[in-house]
Amino acid sequence: MLQKTPYVGSPVSRVDGPLKVTGAAFYSGDFKAKDLAHGYVVSSAIAKGRIAAIDAEEALAVPGVVQVFTHLNRPRTAWFSSNYTDESAPPGKPLRPLYDDRVHYSGEPVALVIAEDFETARHAASLVRVDYVPEAHSTDLEEERGAAYEPPKERSSAKKPNDRGDAKAAFAAAPVRIDQEYRVAAEHHNPMEPHATTVVWVGDGGITVHDKTQGVQNTQTYIHNVFSLANSKVHVVSPFVGGAFGSGLRPQYQLFLAVMAALELERSVQVVLTRDQMFTHVYRPETINSIALGANADGALQSVRHEAIAVTSHHEDHQEAVVKWSGMLYHCDNVTLTYKLAKVDTHSPGDMRAPGAAIGVYALEAAMDELACALKMDPVALRLKNYAERDEGEDKPFTSKALRSAYQLGAERFGWADRSPEPRSMREGRELIGWGMAGGVWEAKFQKSSARAVMTADGSLEVAAATSDIGTGTYTILTQIAADTLGVPLEDVTTKIGDSSLPTAPLEGGSWTAASVGTAVQLACRTLREKLFQLARGAEGSPLANMDLEQVHFAEGAIVVTSDPTRRMTLIEAMRIGGKDRIEAEETASPDKVTQAGYSSNTHSAIFVEVRVDEELGAIRVTRVVNAVAAGRILNPKTGRSQIVGGVVFAIGMALEEESLTDHALGRFMNHNFAEYHVPVNADVPEIDVIFVDEPDELTSPIGVKGLGEIGIVGTSAAIANAVYHATGRRIRDLPITIDKVLLRK
Repeated sequence: MLQKTPYVGSPVSRVDGPLKVTGAAFYSGDFKAKDLAHGYVVSSAIAKGRIAAIDAEEALAVPGVVQVFTHLNRPRTAWFSSNYTDESAPPGKPLRPLYDDRVHYSGEPVALVIAEDFETARHAASLVRVDYVPEAHSTDLEEERGAAYEPPKERSSAKKPNDRGDAKAAFAAAPVRIDQEYRVAAEHHNPMEPHATTVVWVGDGGITVHDKTQGVQNTQTYIHNVFSLANSKVHVVSPFVGGAFGSGLRPQYQLFLAVMAALELERSVQVVLTRDQMFTHVYRPETINSIALGANADGALQSVRHEAIAVTSHHEDHQEAVVKWSGMLYHCDNVTLTYKLAKVDTHSPGDMRAPGAAIGVYALEAAMDELACALKMDPVALRLKNYAERDEGEDKPFTSKALRSAYQLGAERFGWADRSPEPRSMREGRELIGWGMAGGVWEAKFQKSSARAVMTADGSLEVAAATSDIGTGTYTILTQIAADTLGVPLEDVTTKIGDSSLPTAPLEGGSWTAASVGTAVQLACRTLREKLFQLARGAEGSPLANMDLEQVHFAEGAIVVTSDPTRRMTLIEAMRIGGKDRIEAEETASPDKVTQAGYSSNTHSAIFVEVRVDEELGAIRVTRVVNAVAAGRILNPKTGRSQIVGGVVFAIGMALEEESLTDHALGRFMNHNFAEYHVPVNADVPEIDVIFVDEPDELTSPIGVKGLGEIGIVGTSAAIANAVYHATGRRIRDLPITIDKVLLRK
């Protein structure tokens, strides 16, 4: 467990902040190369069918156009679909761009124009003529609902627990019952940085790839498998990611196209997707949740039934853990959970911040609010009445669970005791005021990770791992851990990440990076510490002679005898005496299989929200948010708060604004730009009060960390929806809650 130290646990500013605010941080589309060509994607105009003919002659005649790639002339790549899978791939057959004449969804890449500059490539792309033979398509979840099926092969991350008891009979016998449907619209990620790949041709068949990715080694392996390139010939570098939120977990099609073109042309190629094209790949799937809750008159849950139906593509079974939370968050002896997929003619959905939980917990917590209203019971009291002391879905104890404290602290900070329980009972002028709350839960995982630590003769420390920083503050927390472990100033530490040549690390996702890579960095620094101590102790006349490692500590760039601080030796001196210019250590952190098998580890939250609804216009404003989070040890409360704030803003968008609207006649998303796809802006976001609940946890990870990336969004959209009901007396069960729904709902 990390002890209290100068940096860990302190609100340290981002070490990479100056690079970002001065424009010195390079993103995947910023990298340049000599003789760099630019690619522009031609997207399919139909949702399903085949390509009858492609005429690229007019495009090829444009000065500066180098080549137009289609399925007719693409270079040979891997034949089997299994070669196109990746670390995060669901069961099925991944998209193989330009593979044949088939069109699987609207917007699928059907050609790639390569030119000497981007504008020429874009113009030439408009001149490529494609003749299609359309086929009947379906993009409507409601139409395909009857054909929904339980996936025959479960994705490990989406595995649901077994049912328990007899939920159907218990529901029938319960005196108080809620049985409703809750819908969540499709959402697109829309990070500030679009998906882009710059492939630098380095000669002799080798390439350096700058890719927008949450896993450089995942990208490297994908290229190796698809293009039969040795890993030694593929160097993937992604030092900064301008937001990903799950969209960078899997290789997106611009990566394939850029690498294909670079290898064929033997020159550097860059492919950057437009904002419009960002709507032609991964997205949060539209989902229908059916929730049935049965309770006694005192609020004790007797039955929980949760069925979710989510869209997926025809070529893959994208799956998320949507329903499992309903068997975990509350005590109930009778639970039935069902998860189904409905195939539509779109690209495969993908993971999006707290995949599954953001959808499933919204439905559960909205239903719990309805149950509280039916019981005439305070929503917090109902949750405490059914508080689960163990994970009943997995039948395991929790490594720790401070949700009860989160409810208490959040309610106190928000002033929940002053809430008038009746809907439409709080107003100011023509604005109705609503207070709502919900609980949140997300899994806390620890993944096998490696890291390297190197100290040089001048006392500089470098730590390195092939993880990514997708905006969460990974550079900063790894620097803090390293500085504290070796007792050196923060400014003497350099963190290197986002490079496939560095020690192996998992994809950055699932809120596991801080716990996993952070532990690996600490282990590597501890090994380095032992080596430095041996050098210092072995020196002639050493003030550390006859000391054991346990009798000293590392501080202020020195090794200090704990019982006598006057006895010390600087790290620089230890290396000089030992004749070392460089000391290196690499370690791997692996999860404790016994702990993983015997315990359930999760983060939890309690969210309290105030909204104001203009009764005449139907406009909704979120005016206050308090989010109390129990997530183990907080490495950096400043970057940690930023993570929770980001999640809350995500949830405001999910609850009130974000919706990828589909024209089912054409089979394509209609609002594929920021003018029509609405996301929260500064005026939509109130002051967000974040409380970190004290929650020691020695079991989740060796450094006591659980992770924060996802928990901020989970449950927050439900709290907003519940507040809207409290303000208006109108229960709107399909997100987003837009003005038209407020005005038209009876």
